[in-house]
Amino acid sequence: MVKLLLATGVTVAASILLLGCVFVAHIFFAAPASSPITTEVRVEPGDSLAAVARKLRDQKLILNEKVFSLWARLAGVEKKIHRGLYRFDSSLPAREILDRMVMGKGVFQSVTIAEGLTVREIAELLGKMQIADREKFLAQAADPELLVSLGQEEKGLEGYLFPDTYHFTPATPEKDILLAMAERFRKAIQPLLAQPSDGVRLSSHEIVTLASVVEKETGVEAERPLVSAVFHNRLKRQMPLQSDPTVIYGLKNFDGNLTRKDLRDPSPYNTYRIAGLPPGPICNPGLSSIQAALHPADVPYLYFVSKNDGTHLFSESLEEHNRAVKTYQSVRESNPPRRNSLPAR
Repeated sequence: MVKLLLATGVTVAASILLLGCVFVAHIFFAAPASSPITTEVRVEPGDSLAAVARKLRDQKLILNEKVFSLWARLAGVEKKIHRGLYRFDSSLPAREILDRMVMGKGVFQSVTIAEGLTVREIAELLGKMQIADREKFLAQAADPELLVSLGQEEKGLEGYLFPDTYHFTPATPEKDILLAMAERFRKAIQPLLAQPSDGVRLSSHEIVTLASVVEKETGVEAERPLVSAVFHNRLKRQMPLQSDPTVIYGLKNFDGNLTRKDLRDPSPYNTYRIAGLPPGPICNPGLSSIQAALHPADVPYLYFVSKNDGTHLFSESLEEHNRAVKTYQSVRESNPPRRNSLPAR
């Protein structure tokens, strides 16, 4: 081939350079014949281009790490490789591997944010799944600039992250995860909050707050309008809500055992001590709880007590309620009966 190049007037140096380029291009555009069928490579925060190239070489995904690094620099993308987990399902040319990493096309992990989780519980879940850093997520959730951009500077994000199934890569910034959840809430919930509701005289923030309490009080969807009705009826009569979940949310160190001492805690979330709703949501409610808060059942109930099977018995009068408490709950000296089993104050 050199003779052919010389015969056409190309110098020896140029011929060698051209042959080198052909060799580099062959290595970069060709896929390794021995590449495994499925291989995962994780790019960690702070990994240099050389470190990424070594990982790819060690997994036999590229033929030559120096050629890979050289090509990335020539293309001006040596600092544009996204961190995250990448999965290569077949033998690919180094060019395509580099393109995927530059575009951040890593492995998407599905995560389901269940109804009723708090911001802190969401952070812990994402941390366990290695989708986000727990502390960074919590810091971002409290970041004043982010809250201002979302119009939540006075409310915070508790209650405004929509429970749903999301798909993130481990490279997704914590801020972007929060923005995605908040935007999903806006699209799903805000149209409901914008509609007038007959007989409900609560602000949008109060509706979300009430919905979060309903969410925590019952996991039975059919009961949510009934639970909502109890709280609406109590609010109209200026009766304390007496909701255990709100008390628990306000406790700094809850050990799973709610005591009468806890019910005397001065937290603003203690609805045994304060009248009206707590200052904000106690979790992130789902769509059905929002709807229940907006459209409570047309019933006169003021009390409900757990039947110990996941459902509740609802009562209009204190006498009926006390009979239900005796039927379904054993009263202990150290612990109060389940919520709303105490006489209204």
